[in-house]
Amino acid sequence: MTKPEISTRGWYKSSYSAQATECVETGRVVSSGMAVRDSKDPNGPALLFPAAAWSSFVTSIKTGEFPNT
Repeated sequence: MTKPEISTRGWYKSSYSAQATECVETGRVVSSGMAVRDSKDPNGPALLFPAAAWSSFVTSIKTGEFPNT
């Protein structure tokens, strides 16, 4: 499998993370969805999600399907 091309906008960390060092970052995969990686290991592996799956995940968060614990 070839390495996917991440958008030229790069990787993003949540504004809720502030200066925390244990975070995840997301990046748009050109023409196919989203990628998620560990911010402590930017050259390590990334999880890839199709656009529809990512959209469903974000909607679930916004509607409270995953309550804070």
